[in-house]
Amino acid sequence: MIETAFQIANALVLPQWLLMIVAPRWRVTQWLVRSYLIPVSLACLYAYFIFSGGPLNFNDFSTFEGVKSLFSKGGDGAVLAGWIHYLAFDLVAGSFVLKDSQEKNIPHGWIVLPLFFCFMLGPIGLLAYWVIRTMKTRQAN
Repeated sequence: MIETAFQIANALVLPQWLLMIVAPRWRVTQWLVRSYLIPVSLACLYAYFIFSGGPLNFNDFSTFEGVKSLFSKGGDGAVLAGWIHYLAFDLVAGSFVLKDSQEKNIPHGWIVLPLFFCFMLGPIGLLAYWVIRTMKTRQAN
């Protein structure tokens, strides 16, 4: 079950990432980016795995040791939930990068690398986009 859910979660995000990179203005790509369909689908999967391990102790989120214990006590389901969390929010970040770059008329070639980094390294992609956006628009906001 865990491995199957892992494969499903990974398979859900890949088409949108590919479309955002190779067909950013295609209506299907634009619809996916605006609808948040895939991140919302991942959120459902996330909710299942985050709550199937029993009740959460929200105090665990307040310390590093507490966060470590969430993963160690939660086992494979907790680790999978963490992975799904990354997949969902990295995709939201990538969607933001694509929409914002189009609104700011930043040529798509400039954001392919930030999109790739959003896919692989989340915050690094957002940082790379912010640097490019700042250079291209001459604005830091």
